[in-house]
Parts: sequence; structure tokens; C-alpha cells
Amino acid sequence: MDYRDIEQTLADAGLLARGGFHPGPGDGAPGNAATLVLVGNAGPALWRAFSKATTEQARNHDRHPLDQWTRQVVGRAAADLGAQVVFPFDGPPYPPFQSWALKAGGVHVSPIGPLIHPKYGLWHAYRGALLFADRLALPEVADAPSPCDGCAAKPCLTTCPVGAFKPGTGAARARYDVPGCVGHVGGARGGDCLGGGCLARRACPVGRDHIYEPAQARFHMRRFVLAQGGKVPA
Repeated sequence: MDYRDIEQTLADAGLLARGGFHPGPGDGAPGNAATLVLVGNAGPALWRAFSKATTEQARNHDRHPLDQWTRQVVGRAAADLGAQVVFPFDGPPYPPFQSWALKAGGVHVSPIGPLIHPKYGLWHAYRGALLFADRLALPEVADAPSPCDGCAAKPCLTTCPVGAFKPGTGAARARYDVPGCVGHVGGARGGDCLGGGCLARRACPVGRDHIYEPAQARFHMRRFVLAQGGKVPA
């Protein structure tokens, strides 16, 4: 098995191999996996594949349409590659995907919490992890500094219209006012956030070529608000 085989198998579904590592006893990898490869997406490619494979009715009204589609697509890829698979929505308890991503490398914790990638910015996500019994050769990841280190303005912390992100102290990330965010996005003045995506996220100068398409951003924002018990306009 070659890492390029994994990349090619995932590419047709708008997915990316997002690096990996060889798990140790404290990494929380299930079973006796010798290699863990993260599966994710960046930019609009996944949304285009998901939209092509599903109906608007399903995307708007099924309970977890993206999770269901992801389980099917990544599950097929895992079967083709002879791997086991775990998903970030399997739980509770939920697999430690953020810790795995940091161990795989190439990403850093942003001031507002989500992981930032030097190329993709904040416009990426992790959708699953492939677990291989064999120890596979993995590509080296450059040990680049966080793009946030050289960003003096940090507009992500000051753009939110309701101040949902409060700067942390020292190395701590921002404190996130989830109820305040949900109430605003689902309210009368939250149309810009709901329709185009989080304004704090959109303020980041990194990865501008990978910003989610409007329909993609709206889908995720609606799902976020509903998952938190909020309401959104019909």
C-alpha cells in the first residue's frame, strides 16, 4: 500500500488524505493500528461531490445528511484500501481528531480555536481516519510556523458582530460564547453569518482561495445552529 493509492482513492469524492502518523499507546487509536491516516476536505470540492450525490430535500431535511454521505463514501474507500475507519461523529466518547491532526502535522491552533492550515486557512475539516494494520510510509510534513504568528491584526478576534470570541491569556485560545453566536446567527441580524459563513472565519487572510461556496457555508451554519438547539429562518 502506497500513500498515493490512498490519495487517489479519496480524490474522486472530493476528499483529501490529510497526513497521518504511527500511533503509540497514548494516542487513543482504536485497536492495534500501525498507521493512522486522516481523511478530510478543503475548499468547495467535497461540497460539489456531496451536492451531486444528494438531493436538496435530503440536504435540507435529513437529520445528518453529510455525516451519512461521509460514512458511505469513506467506508467504501476504507474497504477498497483494506483499512478500518473511524469518524469524528462516532460517540460519545468521540475520537480525539484534533489531537490526531496536530500529531499528523501541518496545522496549528488558531486564535479562535479551529485548526489553521498554511494553505487552506480555516477552510478545511476532518471527516474520518483510516486505520491500517501495516506500518505505511508517510510523507514528511514541513515544520512550518503558524501563519497566525505573523498576523498582528488578528481580525478573527475582532470581526464577530456580537463579540463571540474573547482573547485568551498567554497560550490559551479564545473563549467562545456559543449561545451568543447561535442567538445572533439565527436572529434577525444574523443573515450575513448564516448566508455566507462565520464572519470571524471569513476575516482570516489565509487560504482565501479555498473559502466555502455560499451554499456550502449556509449548509454548515444552519446545521451548526440547529445542533445547538437554535432556530433558523425557513
